[in-house]
Amino acid sequence: MTTLREDLSDIHPGRAKVEIALAAALTVPAFVVRFTHPDLPHPLEAFLFGLAIVGAAFMLSWAAEVAQLDISAGLAIAILALIAVLPEYAVDFVFAKKGGESFAQTGAACLPLDGGTESPCSLALANMTGANRLLIGVGWTMVIFIAYYRLKRRNGLVKGPNRRWEGVRLDREHSIEIGYLAVATIYSLTLPLKHSITLVDAAILVAIFIAYTIRVSRAPAEEPHLVGPASYLGTFDTAPRRFTIVTIAVFAAAVILLFAERFAEALVLSGERLGVSEFLLVQWVAPLASEAPELLVAGLYAWRLNTSSGLGTLVSSKVNQWTLLVGTLPIVFAIAAGGFHGLPIDAVQREELFLTAAQSFFAVAIISNLSMSLREAVFVSVLFWSQFILGGVVPERLHGIERVAVGIVYLMLGAWVLVSDRFNLRQLARDAFRAPYDVLARERDDDAAETARRQA
Repeated sequence: MTTLREDLSDIHPGRAKVEIALAAALTVPAFVVRFTHPDLPHPLEAFLFGLAIVGAAFMLSWAAEVAQLDISAGLAIAILALIAVLPEYAVDFVFAKKGGESFAQTGAACLPLDGGTESPCSLALANMTGANRLLIGVGWTMVIFIAYYRLKRRNGLVKGPNRRWEGVRLDREHSIEIGYLAVATIYSLTLPLKHSITLVDAAILVAIFIAYTIRVSRAPAEEPHLVGPASYLGTFDTAPRRFTIVTIAVFAAAVILLFAERFAEALVLSGERLGVSEFLLVQWVAPLASEAPELLVAGLYAWRLNTSSGLGTLVSSKVNQWTLLVGTLPIVFAIAAGGFHGLPIDAVQREELFLTAAQSFFAVAIISNLSMSLREAVFVSVLFWSQFILGGVVPERLHGIERVAVGIVYLMLGAWVLVSDRFNLRQLARDAFRAPYDVLARERDDDAAETARRQA
């Protein structure tokens, strides 16, 4: 069993109890609505069910962090990867399942949900592409911006030989996540060329995830660095700790499974009621609810200047979402459809997939040297938000051209970065797929020593 040697000055039991109670309280209104059936406006229903999913996602993230104290490294990696994306899965699976049921009934069409105008197949892909782009465009850049702000406030901003802040640097072991993300990204660039995401695509993407899990399962056991309520729960004795985290995890999972479908349906109906595109609501509001805890944890790491853990957590999450989440959607669709049909891709979703894959390509190119600078974070952020701005400027008859244009810019910039940085790419491949963990740890320490020498 792993023991927690946490700095007790960072543990605030009173605050932790309040945060855990608040997360649980967020689920109460959803239970009331779910079992009393009051006549509420759809936007309010969506808000209350979304709050419950946010609260459950926080509880899941705390339980998952603390669970690392009690299970082996390999098992922890596999379980944590699944738990981390459960809220996202639950909502996405609702749309994939409904799409499969519609396909089974009509024989070909993926008809809109009751009261909606978008097909559930499109909404499943919208939720997935939104979550993936949000993770990079907001999550990765947030870590850089917070770290820069904190260092500047402390008047201790460390500059490299070029007299600029060199940004957030990942530990050498994170080469593994980047390597497997690169493989998944290269394959994902073929998806926009197809009319459906097939079971063959699912098998390949899930196989990449399994290979990644096997690779990281060989990592030596390390004491986890817990923050927030997780650090408080980690101080419990073994038996109470295990009982507590199992109880929290089971409750949170039950909340997500109970309310995911109601949240998805209310969100779609809210779009019609408010005159807002349900596609946009599903693509951006739903992922915000499920990604909030992970973004907050990464932000806390960055605030404490544990930047490698902050950015590394989000890179690992991107691997999970870009392999396991994308790969399981067509499986859910096929089961619901009662056949071997792939998840249909319409013209708009083809553009969305292209933009998402292109963004991933650019992001992988940037961090292939295990670092992300302030300038690179600004580039990523500007490109992420520019698609929204261009979408509001482009005439309606030309909608979609902004997604393709921004996607092409992502690909061109990514290719330029890779061509100008070939050595790092070769080193990345070696570290990601072949180098033993003890070699990576030794080289990480050498890198840290060299960085300290240059700064001195």
